[in-house]
Amino acid sequence: MARYTGSKCKLCRREGEKLFLKGDRCYSPKCAFERRSYAPGMHGRRRSFRRKTSDYGVQLREKQKARRIYGVLERQFRRYFKMALKHKGLTGANLLQTLELRLDNVVYRFGFATSRDQARQLVLHGHFELNGRRARTPSLLVKANDVIAVRERSRKMTYFKDLQSALEHVTTPEWLSLDVENMQGHVRSLPSREQIDVPIREQLIVEYYSR
Repeated sequence: MARYTGSKCKLCRREGEKLFLKGDRCYSPKCAFERRSYAPGMHGRRRSFRRKTSDYGVQLREKQKARRIYGVLERQFRRYFKMALKHKGLTGANLLQTLELRLDNVVYRFGFATSRDQARQLVLHGHFELNGRRARTPSLLVKANDVIAVRERSRKMTYFKDLQSALEHVTTPEWLSLDVENMQGHVRSLPSREQIDVPIREQLIVEYYSR
């Protein structure tokens, strides 16, 4: 499946806010958004001074922001929205819940990676097991009571050896629990909207797809 391979910093600049797509670098002075917070391109500075954005433009930007935070392409994002429509409850909250349950996002939430992009790469390289079986699909949706663990073979790698001490200082969301000693995490329950700390106004996304 295709994926975005361009500059992550350009995505933050286009949305006009930090999306924390590059992990620790986003918290350092090296962050490109700190130096150039205007939109990318030769007309980026001028675009920052445009007049009021239309309702459609606001909805589009919110949808794009959600896609970029979770690293999902348009076709897949639209599929997640259709899934959210079929479930009971608020469509926007269902959408965010589905995105949170992606395997790459859960790996990131456990602290096994500093960004969702890095988590995606680690999953693709086969470093994790889901309920005892090797999982190499970042878009796989986990369920309540699932267990995600670093493979025994992968724990011998320098990356995971160094990571184990750092995990002791990681704070996981309430719907997850982490066993640092055994390098594994448990999905305690499905996340509620209050437990999802992403700066997304999901109602705007619902309005965008309901046009």
